[in-house]
Amino acid sequence: MKKLGIIGGTSWSSTALYYDHINRGVAARLGGLHSAPLAIESLDFAPLAMMQQAGDWAGVASVTIEAALRLRDAGCDALLLASNTMHKVAPEVAEATRLPLIDIAEATATRLAAEHRTRIALLGTRFTMTEPFARTAYEAQGIIVHSLSKEWQDEVHRIIYEELAAGRVVRDSQRKLKTLITELGKQKVQAIVLGCTELVLAVDVRANVLPVYDTTAIHSRAAVDFILDEQQALERQAA
Repeated sequence: MKKLGIIGGTSWSSTALYYDHINRGVAARLGGLHSAPLAIESLDFAPLAMMQQAGDWAGVASVTIEAALRLRDAGCDALLLASNTMHKVAPEVAEATRLPLIDIAEATATRLAAEHRTRIALLGTRFTMTEPFARTAYEAQGIIVHSLSKEWQDEVHRIIYEELAAGRVVRDSQRKLKTLITELGKQKVQAIVLGCTELVLAVDVRANVLPVYDTTAIHSRAAVDFILDEQQALERQAA
């Protein structure tokens, strides 16, 4: 199996979901007592969140690159940023480490295209909802990213930073997100993409008027595919 380095803590609650998803995925495919070879750099999110809000992406990149280099030196074969928003600095991380980086938007866009979803609403931080770094992978697959109103963008952004990133799930915010998804269903949107790894804490992916794609779960599955690629190739040869 290949060793994967995870840069997490952004936030810790979604990083815990990654750890669970990836290990369960490896165990399900290999059986027995198997688990995933992982190294995790769990960052302190408070100063990073302040940098993000202040637009100090050079500072965010610097902290993230330092963590990525430690993972490279620990023998990791690839990297995963356990956050949609942190993919804004993914090119700098990949260039500094020269390691493959499993991209969250590319994995999700591939899944959407395979299921013939051509118009989505992307929910996440304001950066993810409005900036090219998060939208390009979808648009490259011919997928239209429906724009939310500024009021909804502000509210989803607030829910993420003030509540979910702190590990708080507020019932009123759950209702608001459900209302938003219902409204989007009336605007010819075919699917909802939870483009923030914490949003799945507040949105039931099975109980909405539209299909909901959880980027945390999809990204984790791509991670399992990478980890097991070599192992499964050996098994195919042995067969």
